[in-house]
Amino acid sequence: MGYPMARNLLRAGHEVALWSNTYEKARKLAAEPLEGKGLYCETPAQVGENADCLFLCVGDTSMSKEVILGAEGIIQGARPGTVVADASTISPSQSRQIGQTLKSKGVDFLDAPCTGSTPGATGGTLTFMVGGDEAVFEKTKPFFEPMGKRFYYCGGPGMGLQAKLTQNLILSNILMAFNEGMVLATKGGVDPELMLDILDNSAAKSGLISYKAPFVFRRDFTANFATKWMHKDVGLMLESGKELGVPLLLTSLTHQLFQTAMSTGHADQDMCSTINVLEEIVGIEVKS
Repeated sequence: MGYPMARNLLRAGHEVALWSNTYEKARKLAAEPLEGKGLYCETPAQVGENADCLFLCVGDTSMSKEVILGAEGIIQGARPGTVVADASTISPSQSRQIGQTLKSKGVDFLDAPCTGSTPGATGGTLTFMVGGDEAVFEKTKPFFEPMGKRFYYCGGPGMGLQAKLTQNLILSNILMAFNEGMVLATKGGVDPELMLDILDNSAAKSGLISYKAPFVFRRDFTANFATKWMHKDVGLMLESGKELGVPLLLTSLTHQLFQTAMSTGHADQDMCSTINVLEEIVGIEVKS
């Protein structure tokens, strides 16, 4: 998602310092003829030296900590007054610790996870949930706007992540209900497309189901949001539940179902590929 997000900043005319763990991506984007100007950087520290507001979008908490606080991390190059906005979905408590470390260097920090997957990142229509100092967010909001359409200020440090995990908790559990229901209906002889039409015109209507079902029906599991990343997010939900003393009974089972999908070869496919787990057990496919 980071590549199209950075490209939208360039299209808006900004000068953007670029780094990626896959170096070729940053080089390629820096060379694109866009309205803004891209500068290829060899390390996150070099980005910190060349930017007033930094965004990152990485896979998990350890990656985020390395990019921000590592030996070649942003903190090594960022000047006092710089703002770092982490659009990754990571541990809220670890995010707060990152923010405290940056603050000791005079660098402001926002947790700013986003939703919308690859299509939203490409189209600049992401939704951001932001935690941190509200004045810092308002100051940097013009840089968010080329990348997204909806912005929710959720409160102090870690609150954007708490909101994002809550959203993904509901999404992941809805997806498991969809998997079970569609496999049951198909095994019982109901046409999957008829079943989807019934769902879309009932109290069970869901934006997630309406969007994902056609991909399942045509057996297209190309990743928009990979199984392994939702599995990671569900794990973060369970960690947060433990920290806050909130039992997450259904979510615990969902975590194991995602693990099963990963263990059977679907880690890098879209999360809707998790339906394969039940399909393989009962010997049917939910398809057009």
